[in-house]
Amino acid sequence: MNTGNTAADRLPGDPDKQTLIEQIIRVDQAGEYGAKRIYEGQLAVLGQTDVAPTLREMLKTEEAHLADFNRIMAERGVRPTVLQPFWHVAGFALGAATALMGKEAAMACTVAVEDVIGEHYAEQAAALGDDEAALRETVTAYGKDELAHREEALAAGAELAAGYPVLTEGIKAATRMAIWLSKRI
Repeated sequence: MNTGNTAADRLPGDPDKQTLIEQIIRVDQAGEYGAKRIYEGQLAVLGQTDVAPTLREMLKTEEAHLADFNRIMAERGVRPTVLQPFWHVAGFALGAATALMGKEAAMACTVAVEDVIGEHYAEQAAALGDDEAALRETVTAYGKDELAHREEALAAGAELAAGYPVLTEGIKAATRMAIWLSKRI
């Protein structure tokens, strides 16, 4: 964990502190929005099943995270990604599509997304210095929440989904691409 100043150890080509902070806030707000939409899509299909209470709890967590990042974004004057309308549709579609494949596939989607997001938050926490301790604490706490969702999804039978390795690797790749795009656009 960086205990100095954020971006003090940057290399040529690395973003300056202000750009780094803006990218972190932008991508995290977009990610929480996308996660909210995934769970909404899953609930649209699985809302009357035994997995619905778990999905509702996960959605509630994502909505709280999103509210915090919306507030941080407004306080710091950071613009959202221009891809927000796309994430609105894509997130819901991913959630609904995996749910239509069955509750295990919906849980596999959660495992894949939350695994990547947990890693992403850990990388961000390591990049933030003591001058950004509050933001670092937020991403650290939210990373733990995301990894808890992953563990809940595994306990709910995610690995029983047909084609689990292929499904999760595809979703992980898409999630990494969404992170890359949302930081920049």
